[in-house]
Amino acid sequence: MNRRRFLLMSLASALAAPPAAEAEQARNVYRIGVLSAGSQPTSESRQAFEHALRERGWVPGENLVITYPFADGKYDRLPALVAELVRLEPRVIVAVPTVAVRAARDATTTIPIVMLFVSDPVAEGLIASFARPGGNVTGLTLTPTREIFAKQLQLLKEAVPRARRIVFLWNPANPATTGPPAVKIVEEAARSLGVELQVVGAQAPQEFEPAFRAMTQARADALLVHIDSMFFTHRAWLADLSLEHRLPTMYGAGEHAKAGGLMAYGRNLADGYRRAAGYVDTLLRGANPADLAVEQPTKFEFAINLKTAKALGLRIPPSLLARADQVIE
Repeated sequence: MNRRRFLLMSLASALAAPPAAEAEQARNVYRIGVLSAGSQPTSESRQAFEHALRERGWVPGENLVITYPFADGKYDRLPALVAELVRLEPRVIVAVPTVAVRAARDATTTIPIVMLFVSDPVAEGLIASFARPGGNVTGLTLTPTREIFAKQLQLLKEAVPRARRIVFLWNPANPATTGPPAVKIVEEAARSLGVELQVVGAQAPQEFEPAFRAMTQARADALLVHIDSMFFTHRAWLADLSLEHRLPTMYGAGEHAKAGGLMAYGRNLADGYRRAAGYVDTLLRGANPADLAVEQPTKFEFAINLKTAKALGLRIPPSLLARADQVIE
């Protein structure tokens, strides 16, 4: 009888105990870092990221600690930020966008890095190929192509049919856009649409107002703003300046339209963070980043701010409104 009771108790204990690997995971608390070259992720992006992690069993405050260092658009801060992050020994680093990924990769070749919204990771030397990255970097890209810029310009011209001279605002201090790539591609897109393009640069927030004065003096009809962490951080200010100078403006992320910009066409940022959580989960469970294929965007979203359109005296054509994924009133 004693032997039978012992066997039953042993069986019950075995059934109640989790497998060794799961028990080990339950005891461990893992740290990850989300390094941003701009501001911290928006509340929507952060919620999407953390919710996706919870769905996969990773709960902040329980078995996961998340650090969110950010450079606030000051790229020279990145080396110090990433050095401090590496000292914390995170299991995974999520880096946004190209300039932050480069800083993280320069600081470590062993900690897995999940990139977000990187312009051209192969050309940047961050990965060997999309199918097999080959190093410690994997994740998601957002390569600015002639087709994307052409779509942004086309939508802008539909909203402002009179637009003949359009300004392209970019940040020459962003290593991911220096040289010919961004400017050359958008110039090609403008030529294909028969639009006269003027390029204006702003490397710091204090250069915004002089840049807009230059646009007004050049009699610009509309403005296309390049995707950039500094511009994103100060998106409300850019929207105010665009309204002050009566410039209908197109951006590359819906958050700009929510902040008061006229229109935006680009990838949904919250969805990007949601997808990044899948990479983090896979890496925390032991996957090798060198073998995880890099994802490219397949869906883009179009947002229109009707309140801003009204303030600019624009009547957005119904056909354009019908194609918008988000209309802000």
